[in-house]
Amino acid sequence: MQKFPFALYNMGWRLAIPLLRLNPRLKDGYAARMMREPLHGPVDIWIQAASAGEAYLAVSLLEAMPTTNRKFKILVSTNTRQGMEILEKARAEIKTQAPQLNMELTFFPFDKPSIMESVVRQINPRVMVLLETELWPGLLSVLHKYGCKIFVINARMTPKSLKRYRMLPNLWKKLAPDRVLAISRADADRFAELFGRETVEVMPNMKFERVSLSDSLNDKGRGLNGLLPQQTHFLVLGSVRQEEESDILKMIGKIKSHFPDLIIALFPRHMHRLNAWRQHLEKIKRNWIYRSSLSNEPVKEGTIILWDTFGELSAAYAIATAVFVGGSLAPLGGQNFLEPLIHGVIPVIGPSWENFAWVEEGLFSLGLVRKTRNWQTAAAELINLIDNPPPRKEIQGMAADYIKKRKGGAEQACRLIMQTLNSQSTGQA
Repeated sequence: MQKFPFALYNMGWRLAIPLLRLNPRLKDGYAARMMREPLHGPVDIWIQAASAGEAYLAVSLLEAMPTTNRKFKILVSTNTRQGMEILEKARAEIKTQAPQLNMELTFFPFDKPSIMESVVRQINPRVMVLLETELWPGLLSVLHKYGCKIFVINARMTPKSLKRYRMLPNLWKKLAPDRVLAISRADADRFAELFGRETVEVMPNMKFERVSLSDSLNDKGRGLNGLLPQQTHFLVLGSVRQEEESDILKMIGKIKSHFPDLIIALFPRHMHRLNAWRQHLEKIKRNWIYRSSLSNEPVKEGTIILWDTFGELSAAYAIATAVFVGGSLAPLGGQNFLEPLIHGVIPVIGPSWENFAWVEEGLFSLGLVRKTRNWQTAAAELINLIDNPPPRKEIQGMAADYIKKRKGGAEQACRLIMQTLNSQSTGQA
């Protein structure tokens, strides 16, 4: 390993750690991050899940572990409170479904080499699983020192990240994981450039494992059906973000000029924007009502429902005629447009969808998602879909087929882990 860059890295942690305690996000679990709370080793598998998204991937991986009489000790770490809450909730279910897995949770320790040395020496992991892009120099160097197998699972790397890593190519060659399972050929090529082609292969994205295909069109929306008059078109504007509110207002005006009796459900992504939306709708003199104010009587035709209750977006998608998914007209990366799709509704989105690039372009070429350039083209697509809604069951079937063909990533990753553990047990590793 290059001594000078690593010495600078170690010095940086020594200077930063006292300040990190002041960070409200890192203050939570600070003792664990400093390795002041004991961990119980040895462990068979250590999984690092940075935040909420990676925590869900860790759960998918654990759920896919094969049933066996052999017991496994697993440590799962995360950087955030949100990630910890997801893992804590999942642990009880996994304990029931897979009693062979003994699962311990902790906050991810600071990557100062002396701290990581203490962690690895204490728990002595046999396999380290890093989810997505978790390349920590201190951790990797100590894992190599103790002979732990290192896998990067569901791996992804942007061109920008690769450019940054390439500033110290010799360092990363020495820290290279034993295997990288990348979510696309492009990601695999970037990892191969950094670590070498022989360590890299492609896997299905495990995020597809989290997409549920079992929701019934009737069951999911049954609780909201009574809100709508018979034979009335219903447009859902889901997960609308503050930065696109002015464009959404223009869309509403354009669409209402074609369908004045249309009922619109407006779901702000963040509840603190409800008052701003109240002011918007009063300013443009639209007939609107809060969702919480609705009685058992159907809402009047032409009404905009400002949704001020949690947990009903999916149910609204299940009975919608057409759907726009927000976070996409402004450069925000987009929100989840798979949810309306699995209910049989083709979602319309704006040009920004980077957060969901893992679903691949195939959804667009199949016509299952309508990607638009701006609010004008989004409004035009919605008008067309309201006027000519595609058959729900047909769309749902196409979506289910697309998603099923892309599952299997968790099983592939589990095979690699189990083969490694088994070969270690028989002395072949």
